[in-house]
Amino acid sequence: MSLYPSLEDLKVDKVIKAQAQFAQSATSMPAIAEGTYLPQPATAGMPGSSLYPNLEELGDYMGLALNSDEVQRNLALMPVADNQVAVPSISGVGGMVRPVTGADVGIRRAEIRPGLREIILCKDQDGKVGIRLRSIDNGVFLQLVQANSPAALAGLRFGDQVLQINGQNCAGWSVDKAHKALKAAAETRIELVVRDRPFQRTITMHKDSSGHVGFIYKSGKITSLVKDGSAARNGLLTEHFICEINGQNVIGLKDSQIKDILSTSPTAMTITIMPKFIYEHMVKRMSSGLLRSAMDHSVPEV
Repeated sequence: MSLYPSLEDLKVDKVIKAQAQFAQSATSMPAIAEGTYLPQPATAGMPGSSLYPNLEELGDYMGLALNSDEVQRNLALMPVADNQVAVPSISGVGGMVRPVTGADVGIRRAEIRPGLREIILCKDQDGKVGIRLRSIDNGVFLQLVQANSPAALAGLRFGDQVLQINGQNCAGWSVDKAHKALKAAAETRIELVVRDRPFQRTITMHKDSSGHVGFIYKSGKITSLVKDGSAARNGLLTEHFICEINGQNVIGLKDSQIKDILSTSPTAMTITIMPKFIYEHMVKRMSSGLLRSAMDHSVPEV
């Protein structure tokens, strides 16, 4: 089953498939020149077109077993083709068909991978790695990633789940225990096993002729959707906070700063959102000033 980053990509791909299927069916009909022998219509017991010989008539032709059972056994070994239009695959965004979105860098930056990754950190001159942790549902999550810190340079992001610290499983840990494990770790090597942002999801939309995708937000929270806009078509939900735009963290930024990022985004735009109740629990007891001044808002590398 094909994956599409947006509803627009799905619809356009369907049109391309229909056109390709029509062109294939049109070219597969053999041309019959004037004076060419026309075979008689198919008789009973001869399924399919009479332009081709029946397999049952051929029987054992030149040593080849061409009976129906043998053909079906061999067909079962062949991959099934569904006339899907081939779209060049880009590393990091596997299996997505993107006839409209194309090779959009924002999709690659915002991608949330389902697997695990290992991160090797070292402490800075102050003996810190630049993260704050939060305990949610017996899991340990990144509440804050400081700008230009070892954690930010290693690619850690707000909402990532820490599964292990130096080989110790973090399930059920309190925040204090996780912070103590980081403080006790060696300065030159801290091994983390991380899962990408399990509470967040990405939505790709396309701007209209006026440069809008069709949603309204306040203080970073989506409050309403425009009817028939790309945001509504692609399943954006209200009561969700915007965490990233094209992979760039916007948590703690003012609405005017978010607006600038939205307006300068390309036609295909990917935003990462988190439900309100999880977001508020994640940033609990943190001031907006701290989020704005300390949080890493740099554009991630692809």
